[in-house]
Amino acid sequence: MIDVIRYPNSILTTRTIDFDFNNPAEDPYQIVERMLQVMQKYNGVGLSANQIGLPYRVFVMRGTEYNFACFNPKIVSMSEETNILEEGCLSFPGVNLKIKRSLEVRLRFQTPNGGTETKVFNGLTARVIQHEIDHLDGIAFINRANRYHRDKAMKGYYNG
Repeated sequence: MIDVIRYPNSILTTRTIDFDFNNPAEDPYQIVERMLQVMQKYNGVGLSANQIGLPYRVFVMRGTEYNFACFNPKIVSMSEETNILEEGCLSFPGVNLKIKRSLEVRLRFQTPNGGTETKVFNGLTARVIQHEIDHLDGIAFINRANRYHRDKAMKGYYNG
C-alpha cells in the first residue's frame, strides 16, 4: 500500500503538471483507484496526487453519496463570503489550524474519462476543493494560517 508523503518533502511544495489525456503516462482510472485506497486507509476527506508522489493535477474527494476525482481542476470563481474553520491534512499528521476559505467555488475539471464538467460546490466540499487545489499548486495549508498559530502548530509537529 502506498503511503502519504509527509511535509517537508519538496513534492508538496512543487506545482503539479496537467494530466495529458491525449498521451496519458498512466491509466487515469488506476490513478483514481490508488488515490481512493490511500485516502480511505488514512480516513481522509480529500487527497491530491502529489501527496502520494504523482506529479499530476488530480485530486480525489469523499462525497456524501459517492467519491469522485477531478483531473486538471481550475477554480473559475469563488464567493466573497468566507468562513474560518479548523483544517487538518494527511501530509501534516496531528497539525490542525484555522483557515479562512470561500464558502462556494465554481470548479471546471475533467473526469477520469477526459470529459469536462463545470460545477458549483459549497460548504465543506468547497473547502476541501480549495485545500486540494492548494496542494496541486504547491501551497501547504499551513501557509494559509495565521503566522503565530502556524509557528505554534509546526513547533509541535517538528518536536512530535
